[in-house]
Amino acid sequence: MIPLLGLLAGIVVGLLLEPAVPLALQPYLPIAIVAAMDALFGAFRAYLEGNFSDKVFVVSFVSNVLIAAAIVYVGDQIGVGSQLSTGVVVVLGIRIFTNVAAIRRALFHA
Repeated sequence: MIPLLGLLAGIVVGLLLEPAVPLALQPYLPIAIVAAMDALFGAFRAYLEGNFSDKVFVVSFVSNVLIAAAIVYVGDQIGVGSQLSTGVVVVLGIRIFTNVAAIRRALFHA
């Protein structure tokens, strides 16, 4: 219940304050969101399988976001940022769909 209240509070605060993302960080925001979604779906899958660990979740969440952003940053520096962004999104997308499929099987036994 507390995580849902925190999520709701975060959404309300975000809508009220309308924070601006600095221009230099805007290319990294979508990648960070996809990486965070990967960690969230992985955590939910682990929870359903009975092996969730909050420490693993926090490390996974932070490392996914930082590594994905670092890959895109390096790509920007060498001139292939959009290609590496696409690669990161594809890899994380595959992981997200794999986790969602496992979640669906666990919830619906199908």
